[in-house]
Amino acid sequence: MTTTFWTKILAVVAAAGLAATPMGLTAQQQAPASSGNAFGIPDDVTIYGSENPNVRTATAIVNDFVITGTDIDQRLAIVLAASQNEISDEERNRLRQQILRNLIDETLQIQEANSLELNVTNDAVEQRYASVAAQNFEADPSRMDDYLLGIGSSPASLKRQILGELSWQNALRRNVIPFVNVSEEEVNEVLERLEASRGTFEYRLGEIYLSASTENREAVLQNAQRIVEQLQQGANFQAYARQFSEASTAAVGGDTGFLRIGTLPSQMADAVRQMQPGQLFGPIEIPGGFTIILMIDRRQVLTADPRDAILSLKQISVTFPEGTSEAEATAKVDEFGLFVENLRGCADADNARGLIGANVVTNDQIRARALPEALQGIILGLQVGQATPPFGSIQEGVRVLMLCGRDDPQDTSGPSFDSVMEQIENDRIQKRAQRYLRDLRNDAYIEYN
Repeated sequence: MTTTFWTKILAVVAAAGLAATPMGLTAQQQAPASSGNAFGIPDDVTIYGSENPNVRTATAIVNDFVITGTDIDQRLAIVLAASQNEISDEERNRLRQQILRNLIDETLQIQEANSLELNVTNDAVEQRYASVAAQNFEADPSRMDDYLLGIGSSPASLKRQILGELSWQNALRRNVIPFVNVSEEEVNEVLERLEASRGTFEYRLGEIYLSASTENREAVLQNAQRIVEQLQQGANFQAYARQFSEASTAAVGGDTGFLRIGTLPSQMADAVRQMQPGQLFGPIEIPGGFTIILMIDRRQVLTADPRDAILSLKQISVTFPEGTSEAEATAKVDEFGLFVENLRGCADADNARGLIGANVVTNDQIRARALPEALQGIILGLQVGQATPPFGSIQEGVRVLMLCGRDDPQDTSGPSFDSVMEQIENDRIQKRAQRYLRDLRNDAYIEYN
């Protein structure tokens, strides 16, 4: 399953108030009717059990819309599944509070779109849901349903998130996007600066932004520090970005795309200059709040990057039956390595199936930078027909990658006029969207339980 699968929770509307048949009455017995009672329920009913399972206590009411503890529990289940780590009771409570804030924002976004008569249809939600299933469960929504239910969430949770995202997009198209303008002069200035910075680095980052004010600064900082702790223990960055970040990049797991250092706040720029791909840093205090950043990648401006080469590769792999001893595995790996060394090129690779029972898979359209970082340098140092050293484990199998072709990237003239304009527009839309949501919070009537 990919890391794009993260959700916001369905808010549950209060029960309609129908009562169940009292215990002890058989199908043939009739309860005395009370006046005005179409169901024949007696006035002096006895309630068994401490609470009605159909009733959910409201955690917050946002402009008359109920957000319940069940909603938060289902959202929390997604976060815990993404984290894959044990968390303390204190951390669990903090997550619940953050999730409640997210649900409030989501509800405000849906309500705003509805007030503008830009309601999202059920068909649109179902289409997006099917698209998520296609990305993560081989186009089988029922498998995704089972997964969500299995971790303690529900399909309605993900559909609620989709509804919120589509509703907010509709509201932004009406009240924000038409009023964002970028002049031709601004775009040309950016292109000139790009040309002047040819050969310098630009960075692709993951970001988790948390807004803060003077009043709540310490609380937000503590939240950010706890998020960093969870990420350092192996929590999924994209999942946490979708869940907690207040930047518009939250919808894509915090991915900023490639940015030049000059576009970043000075505090972030200082940190980024010291980072390597895969490194996590933060929280960093910036104007308006705190940010946590992950260095996803970096490249040189307007310079061909060898990692953009398109490779044709053959993967040759062997697996080990359950119960294989270390000595047996070592002997098989040695045999495998000797076989690979004696291959005369890619034409011989398919013989591995018959000669040593290996599996051979071909991919002739893979970009070098898509490979694990530890393999990129090795692959780019090979000649056609050469293979990497064996790598893997007894549990997952041992494999090699053989280089069968390579199309190196050409020097680039830089981004197009249209792509630069789009980036500037997106930056401005993000800032206005943050102010828009802040105003909705200020105007809302929110009652906490």
